[in-house]
Amino acid sequence: MATLASPVPHAPAAPTFTHWSQRQPFESIAHIPGERGLPVIGNTFRLLADPNGFAARMVARYGKVYRNRAFGGDMVALVGADANELVLFDRAKIFSSEQGWGPILDQLFPRGLMLLDFEKHRADRRALSIAFKPEPMRHYMGALNRGIAERVMQWGSGAMRFYPAIKELSLDLAADSFLGLPWGPEADRINRAFVDMVAASVAPVRKPLPFTAMKRGVDGRAFLIDYFTREIARRRAGEGVGHDMFSQFATATDEAGNLLPVDEVVDHMNFLMMAAHDTITSSATSLVWCLAKHPEWQEKLRAEVLAVTGGKDLAYEDLGKLEMTEMAFKEALRLVPPVPQMPRRALKDFEFGGYCIPAGTGVGINVHWTHHSAEYWDEPERFDPMRFTKEAEKTRHKYAWVPFGGGAHMCLGLHFAYMQVKVLMAQMLSRTRIEMAAGASDDCQAWPIPKPKDGLRVVLTPL
Repeated sequence: MATLASPVPHAPAAPTFTHWSQRQPFESIAHIPGERGLPVIGNTFRLLADPNGFAARMVARYGKVYRNRAFGGDMVALVGADANELVLFDRAKIFSSEQGWGPILDQLFPRGLMLLDFEKHRADRRALSIAFKPEPMRHYMGALNRGIAERVMQWGSGAMRFYPAIKELSLDLAADSFLGLPWGPEADRINRAFVDMVAASVAPVRKPLPFTAMKRGVDGRAFLIDYFTREIARRRAGEGVGHDMFSQFATATDEAGNLLPVDEVVDHMNFLMMAAHDTITSSATSLVWCLAKHPEWQEKLRAEVLAVTGGKDLAYEDLGKLEMTEMAFKEALRLVPPVPQMPRRALKDFEFGGYCIPAGTGVGINVHWTHHSAEYWDEPERFDPMRFTKEAEKTRHKYAWVPFGGGAHMCLGLHFAYMQVKVLMAQMLSRTRIEMAAGASDDCQAWPIPKPKDGLRVVLTPL
């Protein structure tokens, strides 16, 4: 049980932490229990090797507030649903998302929506939300139905590794729905750049030295800056404008009616593509894994899909009718949240769990730990979509389930994610039965975004 710490000395002036590289001295958080690990590297490699196990051990030893050193800096973990609410809802505007994600994403995805704070975040989010209005969403729905149906038929029957297959499909769908590009060499080059950027986000070597993952990621970003900058000029001139997200962003205006600056549109597009195709790939894979492991639920979802679609494409108006499919997806997101941890930086002194935590401290919440805690979930390792009936959700802490974040930074594209996964289920379950392949592993790589180590080996059987 945490005890109230002695007051932390305040800085002599108002907080001046304007960039994540400005460090708070270790002495200011030394009163918080925890460990710094090895010299220089801290606990970085322990954290990368088993982030979920590491967090579980730290909570068991130190409680729900503990300090840790990794990736070159000290931070304080705030664990549990109350911590999630404090940080994500952020009533007092204490926490900076920009400075929290900065050490990880600053070289690769700067100024993406997740890396903006307060009024700038609100204004850009409002401008970008045009891409998720009903008319463009209907357009994406048609593209998803066409693309997913074609690919599922190509998968046919027999053994396959689902994760790389759905990743390739998600990238192609993103090129179509997000960029308005036909599948082909240009889309492949763009997709490769995004893959390199995501891989670089958690590379231990943080400088773009030759032959490193960070160098490949930085080069990928340079390629995309050049590509998107040229494309923005073309689409603002009326060439190639369509219902795709990029066209929506390129022509979006701020509250004063001005077009967004070109470099900001580029950064938003880079971030959105990364967030969309990698997190959806992880989430769809988790749901397929759960259904392959639990055939009784697969049959329930198949019956629902066929009752709603009659074996045809899923209509936009019918998305809300796949209630059981949505519950199963939510449960898969609980078991394997695509973003297991979320960092922030405190801009003001605050108190939590009996501890005074000073401005300038890097803090983080642990989504995976909360999603697997018996404090909030009965038999937390069991797959049970019934946890997400409306009645069950009313009785649970609102921030016990946060795969899409919460508060002002709630994922802007969450409805697109639900739509893509529901279309995937409608197309797959109406055509095939999914089973785990003999000898398939349940081991999961947790960083940078969760994925099965063997690629999720399954067997498809035509119905």
